Amino acid sequence: MRRPSSVLITTVIAFILAGCSSLLAYNYLKKFNRKPLQGVAVASAATEIQVGTKLDATNIKLVAWPKESLPAGSHQEARGLVGRIAVRPMTVGDIVTEQKLMPLTVAGKGGLMTYIVPQGHRAVTVAVNEVAGVAGFITPNSRVDIVLTSALPGDKEENMSKIILQNVPVLASGQVTEQKEGKPTVVPTVTLDLLPDDAEKIIVGARKGTLQLLLRNVIDSAAVTTRGATITTLLGHRGDGALPAKAAALRREAKAIAPLPLQAKCYVEIIRGGSKSTREFTAE
Repeated sequence: MRRPSSVLITTVIAFILAGCSSLLAYNYLKKFNRKPLQGVAVASAATEIQVGTKLDATNIKLVAWPKESLPAGSHQEARGLVGRIAVRPMTVGDIVTEQKLMPLTVAGKGGLMTYIVPQGHRAVTVAVNEVAGVAGFITPNSRVDIVLTSALPGDKEENMSKIILQNVPVLASGQVTEQKEGKPTVVPTVTLDLLPDDAEKIIVGARKGTLQLLLRNVIDSAAVTTRGATITTLLGHRGDGALPAKAAALRREAKAIAPLPLQAKCYVEIIRGGSKSTREFTAE
């Protein structure tokens, strides 16, 4: 009888302790919820804001923000932001700060691109045709690889295509007008975000060959290693006129299983007296 009594007492004590813990937690949370939050009004994006967008009453709203963590350069009034131009993309709820806006001293004077280029980088514009520009699917914020096709050094008859830059951000896409044969021609252009060393590669590549853009998946940033491609490596032909090893092996195998050439046979009928015979001859 003693053992069941001990189990009962332990169970009752456990229930009492659990109830006390729940009551203390409830009182603490109730007291915490009564404490008013200290916040101030701050301007934020009411809609998706792209680079170059002029702010107005439809894409700005005021939200409450903790005073202690107010971002630097934020605005507590939306009225002063009307007419300002965004130089950084903003999603819904992002706080509008001065770092994301064109300075007032240059507003309306152009020069938007100079605020988009990251510090230490360079913006380089290259002309591409409709095919090289992936049929118009390349837009700002896309990521591309760049393939250069040009003649091999010392061999003007052989061209090579090789990826020279990877995962390059696209700052802008547009069109420029060039003069070809005395007539204006619209040429698609793409403005790329490059380091100075990579900008030099693009410029010399554009002068010596043609550029092709390869559109990447938005989450694909892995670098790949390629050896480049020529028409010789593509078709498997060697420069000395000999067949590549695989093709030569196939030819030897074909010869081994080919049937022997047929030999012509002649038949001559010989009559001697009353007897007749036939002899067979093989043509040499």
